[in-house]
Amino acid sequence: MAFRTPSPSLDPADVDGLSSALRGPLFRPGDVGYDEARKVFNAMIDRRPDVIVRPADADDIRRAVTFARENDLPVSIKGGGHNVAGNAVDSRGLMLDCSGMKSVQVDAERRVAVAGAGALLADLDAATQAHGLATPLGVVSVTGIAGLTLGGGIGWLNGKHGLACDNVLAADIVTSDGRLLTASPHQHADLYWAIRGGGGNFGVVTSFTYGLHPVGQVLAGALSFPAERTREVLGFYPGFAASCPDELSMSASLGCDTSGRPVFGVGVCWSGGHDEAALALRPLRELGPAVDVVVPTDYVAWQSAHDAGFPRGRNHYWKSSFFTDFTAGAIDVLLQFAAEMPSAASGIGMQQLHGVAARVPPAATAFPHRRSQSELLILAQWSDPAESERHVGWARAFFEAMQPFAASGVYVNDLGQEGEERVRAAYGANYDRLAAVKAAYDPINLFRSNQNVRPTG
Repeated sequence: MAFRTPSPSLDPADVDGLSSALRGPLFRPGDVGYDEARKVFNAMIDRRPDVIVRPADADDIRRAVTFARENDLPVSIKGGGHNVAGNAVDSRGLMLDCSGMKSVQVDAERRVAVAGAGALLADLDAATQAHGLATPLGVVSVTGIAGLTLGGGIGWLNGKHGLACDNVLAADIVTSDGRLLTASPHQHADLYWAIRGGGGNFGVVTSFTYGLHPVGQVLAGALSFPAERTREVLGFYPGFAASCPDELSMSASLGCDTSGRPVFGVGVCWSGGHDEAALALRPLRELGPAVDVVVPTDYVAWQSAHDAGFPRGRNHYWKSSFFTDFTAGAIDVLLQFAAEMPSAASGIGMQQLHGVAARVPPAATAFPHRRSQSELLILAQWSDPAESERHVGWARAFFEAMQPFAASGVYVNDLGQEGEERVRAAYGANYDRLAAVKAAYDPINLFRSNQNVRPTG
């Protein structure tokens, strides 16, 4: 196997010194474990950093960050590796693979959990649900909590309890100068504001402290409508989603039946009293779903119900926009491109943001997109690299055709490598304030393998 030549400024003896100072392992190109550490779930990403450190604790992260700064190496950070843009791994520099830092400690009496930077949603959900508690996270349990939370975190509890970032009480974070800081409402409040939606621009979060909520068994499942009702349901759904109770969170989808006709389905999670769910779902059921499987479900099981749709090793290309409504013209485009979907593994998702998550003031956290809306996610997924051009072309053409109907902004967690204009759209009116915080904590832009906010000045 041929290996890329390391950065010429990197002295092997210095790397040896870093390795001997760490509690966790260090990998260089050619080492056993290097290729596995650099893998992320999107098979389109094939990058080879100069050094990979798998830290055992916050001190390892401090040592690695200091080494990177002193050797002019950009730092990339892998939590769960589920980001479609592949920002967890760079083509050079130092990569932090935090997958070994999975500890979760729950204080059930105080309703607080402290979770390490490498924990997955499944780890945090299992630990908190042992006490009948949960914090809002995402919708795929193999996602890392860190990237999800730093970018906002839209999930099945967002209507009732807000986004993942809204439930962060504090975070420990290593900044570019190697300091370990605690960001909270009372300590480094500007940094605390920035990490709740501003991504990994400001340092390496080593642990999150989350507020927890009582969450027992939920009513969850799916309703799917016959193809002849698809246009009608698409016209009805946005208004229903905007007015439904906080306890009902939904994620709709558009696919095709065996005859190639577009069909609409909606996954639902009701987190309130079970007796009240029938009334909340009645408007959807009056449209005559062909399939209705909404049943009492263990919350952990529901959190992992969609994992099979995102297996490791497939190629992914995503495009994302927010929508508050679907006009007749938008529905025409949706139906056209659904019928042209290049593979059954691809998808068209409509993840709802509403309720408590939509009522937070846009400037209260770095996540600015606070209105009742759905994120339209165009998800191209395929196995054969030879088919990349066809799948990417479908997603791009679909995205462009929908832009005249889109609302402002984009969900940063589903953003690919799409340029500075789209990054600014992700952070919206909060971008300039984020740039000022970036200048205070990472003036050299050491942490730039992300949807990057450039430091002011």
